[in-house]
Amino acid sequence: MITKISKKLAQQIVDTVKDVSGYHINFIDGSGIIFASTNHQRIGDFHEIGYRAAMTGEVIETTGEQQFQGSQKGVNIPIFHNALFVAVIGITGEPDEVRKYANLAIRITQLLIREQEMDAAIFTQKEKVNYIVRSLITGDFSNRAYLNQCLNEVKVDATENMRTVILLLNNRYNVVNISLIEQKLFRTLESIQAPLFSYTYPNEFIAVVYEKNLPQTVPILKQLAADYEHILSIGVGSNQEINQLKLSYDNSYIALKSLQVAKSNYAEFDLLDIEIILGSIDIKSREEYLKKTLSALSDEDISLLRTYYEQGMSLAKTCEILFLHKNTLQYKLDRIYRLSGYNPREFRHGVILYVALWLNVNLL
Repeated sequence: MITKISKKLAQQIVDTVKDVSGYHINFIDGSGIIFASTNHQRIGDFHEIGYRAAMTGEVIETTGEQQFQGSQKGVNIPIFHNALFVAVIGITGEPDEVRKYANLAIRITQLLIREQEMDAAIFTQKEKVNYIVRSLITGDFSNRAYLNQCLNEVKVDATENMRTVILLLNNRYNVVNISLIEQKLFRTLESIQAPLFSYTYPNEFIAVVYEKNLPQTVPILKQLAADYEHILSIGVGSNQEINQLKLSYDNSYIALKSLQVAKSNYAEFDLLDIEIILGSIDIKSREEYLKKTLSALSDEDISLLRTYYEQGMSLAKTCEILFLHKNTLQYKLDRIYRLSGYNPREFRHGVILYVALWLNVNLL
């Protein structure tokens, strides 16, 4: 609830009332000071009749026959909101002419105050949602009582199992247009009844969805991924209780890391296998592994290996895709063996090289 009017809102009120009435309007605070006015020269002046109206809570009219400090003829109306004094609205002019705008001034003032209260409430709720999401994905339960209070206020059923969903915006997407895609995401997540949704600058959207809604959620997320194929990457985390959503969040990122190999923009953690292990390897270990396995190979060698393994180590299929003669391909594979020390056609060595290819693509 608003208990103090900002200068910006006060000026908005007087400008709006003047637009309707055509008369100069003053916004007078409880101490009689003109806080905002359509006659800017009067801002900061003491308004004696406005002060009296504030003290008595009654409408006071002046005809100009009596002299009052800082006052001109007009009507001065005390404004109350939720039974609390807000200000006095002074309408300058002949009382018989401006009196009819008194009720309108009250209505406009209360309407603008309520509008700002609603905006503030929405902002406050958004802050609480951001706090909840941040606490859950980091596992920070240091203020459990406040977290539970926020969960209750935004009507999240903490007894239900949930999953995190990360929607990652392509860094090349124009951030100026972020609000457009954000609105689309909001509408989509509302349609699947996602209880929590947060945006983290510059390009990460985080949603928490109920596990029980997953059968309806997945097709919608897949369609969203298809609609924004070159803009969004979506990773769906694992099924967890609310206190374990940090694990679900981490698993969402493992799902995202698998996308570059899969050449897709949608992945579910539950459908991964080797990627679960590989996605958990730290950066330093990856770098050491790649140095040992691929450092002697050229980009052309690495590309050939990737195609070879994508085709199930089939010489015929690889030759067809790369337009190579079988002997040429065998020569190139032998060359890779000599340079790296790992034979691409031998099972154990092939696994080592396949892992290296995966880590090389996902070295973030």
